[in-house]
Amino acid sequence: MDRTDATHRTAPPRPRGRWRFFLYSGIGIVMFFVPVTLGETTTIPLDHLVSGLQELLGGATAYVALAIILAGTVRPFVTGRWRQSPARTVFALLNILGLATSIMIVTGAGPEFLFAPDLGPFLYEALVIPVGLLVPVGAIFLALLVGYGLMEYLGVLMQPVMRPLWRTPGRSAIDAVASFVGSYSLGLLITNRVYTSGQYTGREAAIIATGFSTVSATFMVVVARTLDLMHLWLWYFFLTLVVTYAVTVLVVRLPPISRIPEEYFPGATPQPEERISSGRLRAAWRASGESLEAAPGVVRNMSRSFLDGLLMAMQILPSIMSIGLIGLILATFTPVFEWLGYLFLPLTWALQLPDPQLAATASALGIAEMFLPATLVAGHESELLRLVIGVVCVSGIIFFSALVPSVLATEIPVKIWQLVVIWVQRVLLTLLFATPLAALIIGVT
Repeated sequence: MDRTDATHRTAPPRPRGRWRFFLYSGIGIVMFFVPVTLGETTTIPLDHLVSGLQELLGGATAYVALAIILAGTVRPFVTGRWRQSPARTVFALLNILGLATSIMIVTGAGPEFLFAPDLGPFLYEALVIPVGLLVPVGAIFLALLVGYGLMEYLGVLMQPVMRPLWRTPGRSAIDAVASFVGSYSLGLLITNRVYTSGQYTGREAAIIATGFSTVSATFMVVVARTLDLMHLWLWYFFLTLVVTYAVTVLVVRLPPISRIPEEYFPGATPQPEERISSGRLRAAWRASGESLEAAPGVVRNMSRSFLDGLLMAMQILPSIMSIGLIGLILATFTPVFEWLGYLFLPLTWALQLPDPQLAATASALGIAEMFLPATLVAGHESELLRLVIGVVCVSGIIFFSALVPSVLATEIPVKIWQLVVIWVQRVLLTLLFATPLAALIIGVT
């Protein structure tokens, strides 16, 4: 008898407090994945909680975010982290720009162009404040979602799907769902925590960060409303879901992702996922029990996770206000993205998209901020164009106003130039996949 199979057929362990698996994991699932209607708003409880906290704090939220940005700007110089590499030096200096910009936005003192609704106020109010609250608060419940056996349980069950298609462990399924339903920032927090604990290799972490870290489903509603696609909401949601993950299937097999070393985080004890060939349910139960046995107390775990989330917010927010602002200024006041759009023009023309030049330029805008493509084609008479660009907004994944700073704030081994190449690959493949499917949907409806 195969030794591995024999192991799987042994009785699963019965760790102390098995109820923790059901209670804590259940709370995590509800907070991240179960939409709840309060008033006229339907979203996940975590989003309700953050919105309620923001409403409770009122005008103080701007100063809370500013305090986080100040701490994030000072920290690299206090720890000496800014000297570790040229990239970290550049980002530390950019953080100073982000802090200065934030002070101007909060105090209302600064150059007039900065206060255009689509520039400073958009970055601070639509990105900085929500992310500044969502990441630390979400991290508290993240500890319940991933710390008490659920990740290991689902990992074993999802192995036959995740590994062949996306070349990631089964446990990465929860990353993918958390990002798509909840928030890319929380998804990245999961990914970074699992990678630094030795459960992902560098390549696996990079695949998850660049292939699954979409904006949340709730923000997709904003995109759909802007593009007048709410009458096609379910079609739009599932089209985006299918195209995003189909694109990832191909991108993981292309350089630069395919050439990222399969190495574990330095200093971490490698914990590769055990390959299961039989007795999958029993093996899943066993894996969750082993994780539960090693799990820390809930208060300690949630406290540590909150601190991780706060540190990540400190790294993300200054970059949003510097890199994001630079990208939006280039998009607003220069033809840079029109020129960049020529990369996609041959494909938009070949696919016979209405107004191929506009489609190409809109696609290029996504590298600065994922919402910009939607604003450019909003109101266009072609529903096909609006639907395709709506998918590009989400499936492109990489954008400098928030996602790139979030990735660079982690330990995931992916460089800026690699992120740009991956973005180009994703946009090209998204246009290729989304256009015929969108045309089919419009024809059916």
